[in-house]
Amino acid sequence: MNAADLALALPLGLLIGLSIGALGGGGSILAVPAFVHLFGQDALTATTGSLVVVGVTALVGAVPHQRAGRVRVVRGLTFGALGSGGAVAGSWLSAGVPDAVLLAGFAALMLVVAGLMTARRRRAARDVAGAARGTTADAGTRSGRHVVLLVATATGVGLLTGFFGVGGGFAVVPALVLALGLPMRVAVGTSLVVIAVNSAVALSARLAGAGDLDWGLLGAFTVAAVGGSLLGSRVVGRVSPARLNLGFTVLLVAVALSMAVRSVLDLLG
Repeated sequence: MNAADLALALPLGLLIGLSIGALGGGGSILAVPAFVHLFGQDALTATTGSLVVVGVTALVGAVPHQRAGRVRVVRGLTFGALGSGGAVAGSWLSAGVPDAVLLAGFAALMLVVAGLMTARRRRAARDVAGAARGTTADAGTRSGRHVVLLVATATGVGLLTGFFGVGGGFAVVPALVLALGLPMRVAVGTSLVVIAVNSAVALSARLAGAGDLDWGLLGAFTVAAVGGSLLGSRVVGRVSPARLNLGFTVLLVAVALSMAVRSVLDLLG
């Protein structure tokens, strides 16, 4: 790794960690396009390296959330365990997919994530407005249907983690809120446990066929991301998550469109 790579890795890692620590996910989805388009890696190497960055960052980032009482460890481990099968399956499936197809799918995933984050931001705003009017949700509405949602989401998140090398916090946080009834900030902290478990499982399934990873680059990226996650865990208590969500959503759309254009050109060429 040269000085130019280091100059890129540090701010990008910081941004990714900030999102993971403050929003419980989203930032990891920037790691793959960064590794591919800025550092010239192939899709398999990039998605595998992303798991290293995401897993370590989530694990360290969960510590301050735990100290602040925003982590439910047992529930997070349970969700992660439910998604382990999907993580292994996703890792196996990704190995046989051409780079251009994998990256086109990744661009589509980024746009879906941007839409989910927008919906999450609007739902949070409605919840705040409802609380101001004195209305609350009926806890009795949680039922066996939510258990099915929990299992399905855990498996789906594991599959995405294994296939694309992303943490999946964008899906974990809403699932923890809807299926387990966790408050949003507790869901953000608990999601980091889930991300760490899924990333570790997917990484163990990938390492044998991943080729040579640039550990110097991954180390710099991870150190910066860990610093960002610790900063993000402080930001979540002081800055409106809606503002962070909005800014990051705009960034996701811009990167996704850029990736989509490049992937389509590669497929046509």
